[in-house]
Amino acid sequence: MPSDPSNPYLLDKRKTRLGFERAANTYDANAVLQREVGSRLLERLDLIKMQPATVLDLGCGTGAVSEHLLKRYKKARIIGIDLALNMAQKTCQRGGWFRKPRAVCADAARLPFQPQCADMLVSNLMLQWCNDLPAVFSEFAQALKPEGLLMFSTFGPDTLKELRASWGRVDGYTHASRFTDMHDVGDALLQAGFRDPVVDMEIITLTYADVRGLLRDLKGIGANNATYGRNHGLTGKARLQAFLQAYEYFRLEDGHYPATYEVVYGHAWASKLLPSKLPEKFIPIMRSQP
Repeated sequence: MPSDPSNPYLLDKRKTRLGFERAANTYDANAVLQREVGSRLLERLDLIKMQPATVLDLGCGTGAVSEHLLKRYKKARIIGIDLALNMAQKTCQRGGWFRKPRAVCADAARLPFQPQCADMLVSNLMLQWCNDLPAVFSEFAQALKPEGLLMFSTFGPDTLKELRASWGRVDGYTHASRFTDMHDVGDALLQAGFRDPVVDMEIITLTYADVRGLLRDLKGIGANNATYGRNHGLTGKARLQAFLQAYEYFRLEDGHYPATYEVVYGHAWASKLLPSKLPEKFIPIMRSQP
């Protein structure tokens, strides 16, 4: 989704970053879904027969994926990248005393590394925070060595459909991001020059004893509403109560409340061909750390 100031679903990057900065200390206690999806994503590496020298963990959060990659690829450099400095610092604390991941506070859409710096890029539930997916994939393609691997997960359009429908009965503001369809993700990969893309999806439904539990989880991981079409004032008790009442429509027979997540998984390979000329003024990867 390209940058369009008139688009209410465009994400405010500053608001996104601040949400994750504030949630660094509460993220792990609330990131049940993120851990599960990350585990399922990493299981797919069992089918990939390669031993990368350098792996970038894009949107590393507190470093759970980076720590797994350290154990899987014992001779590789693992470098996390996150928009929030506090998250990147948490990643640096992972691992043992003898080996830890590095981490860089940076925007995944503008990686501060030299081209062809990595053999593998892994990204767990970060891409949904990017406004222009084809541009981000193009940045990833530049970062990969020829025949390097990109493996990722993100959210599809049915994610949080109950929350969006419930708020839709209350007001006309945007209350959640608009997520990219699986087929459009595949098209964006091809547009960026990746080859042999494979994209699939699954539905994961979390249930809560009350809707406020869902809201607490979203706040605890830093997943605030960063759309430009959001209400920039206070929500107010009356509107919140109206939202909670609207969510009653989705209550299950056992009394719990569902939160649907459409999880999109994908991988693709960088081109076999070297570009004829590399861009200049990139930071060497060995010098990029907090």
